[in-house]
Amino acid sequence: MRSAIVLLSLLLPTAQVLGQDLSIISADPRVRVETSAGDFVIELDQGRAPLTVEAFLRNVTTGFYAGTVFHRVVSGFIAQGGGYTTDLMLKPTEGSVVNESGNGLSNLRGTVGMARTAEPHSGTTQFYVNLVDNLDLNPRPTRWGYTVFGTVVEGMDIVDEIGHAPTGAGGEFDRSVPVNPIVIENVVLLIE
Repeated sequence: MRSAIVLLSLLLPTAQVLGQDLSIISADPRVRVETSAGDFVIELDQGRAPLTVEAFLRNVTTGFYAGTVFHRVVSGFIAQGGGYTTDLMLKPTEGSVVNESGNGLSNLRGTVGMARTAEPHSGTTQFYVNLVDNLDLNPRPTRWGYTVFGTVVEGMDIVDEIGHAPTGAGGEFDRSVPVNPIVIENVVLLIE
């Protein structure tokens, strides 16, 4: 019960930004990621990754993702975005998210995870879509994994297209930046 109360209190700022009450946000909310390559829809797993979903939705409702890019695309692995501007400058963020990788969700094709550094609790705004099953990103008894918090439920063909984009060097990245920028124009919470 305590976790439900904490989750509701964490979602309250999201509802206020939307100008709506909490009753319109479904148990597994969906967002539409609008990109220059096309749109795809992610269903978020609020039950298994409540802290990560709350942080992600806060970034969605404040418009943080608008104008960011997919800055790391590795064919046969992941497509990662949500932190860098079109000129590959890292957007400032506040705080980080507690790693929830032991939630029972697996880094399978089409799932969405929270990107982080080598420090397990360092995820902020960047997310990735698994282009293939990436079981090595799951937690093990001896180490943290990467938190899965959603699944692409529409538009995986768009994600695959992003995953096959030609890449090269750019900014601080050696070879994983799409040659033609793939811009996240907006991420929109879908109200049912």
